[in-house]
Amino acid sequence: MADAPLPDLKKINRLEALDDADLATVVAAGRHVHLPADWSLISEQTPADKAYLILDGEVSVRKAGAEIARLGPGDVIGEIGIVNHKLRTASVVSLSPLEVIHFTRDALEKLLTDVPAFGDALRGTTADRLDGNSAGTA
Repeated sequence: MADAPLPDLKKINRLEALDDADLATVVAAGRHVHLPADWSLISEQTPADKAYLILDGEVSVRKAGAEIARLGPGDVIGEIGIVNHKLRTASVVSLSPLEVIHFTRDALEKLLTDVPAFGDALRGTTADRLDGNSAGTA
């Protein structure tokens, strides 16, 4: 992942607690992807088969077409549906060009076990969103 060196990832919200080895494991588990603005990453009422760690850019989280949250660097999207084994309850659309790490369901579930600090960061981000009732269970 030459576009985002590991030290730069430590500046992203919640990833500062991960050491270089953990960051390398997280990055290796996913695929670095650039997506355009107005791209639909996740659709409501679809199976939860992927998640994304946003490195750069902003997304809109929408329920029934209405925006309920905006998320950006350091946020993980799509993980709640995977963890809870439920259909997506929100859609996610890019508002700007995005730089993300794409994780399959299997890769994310393995990371939660193999990298406890990443699991903690993920749960922290998820809890913040659920406490604010902003991002549903996309």
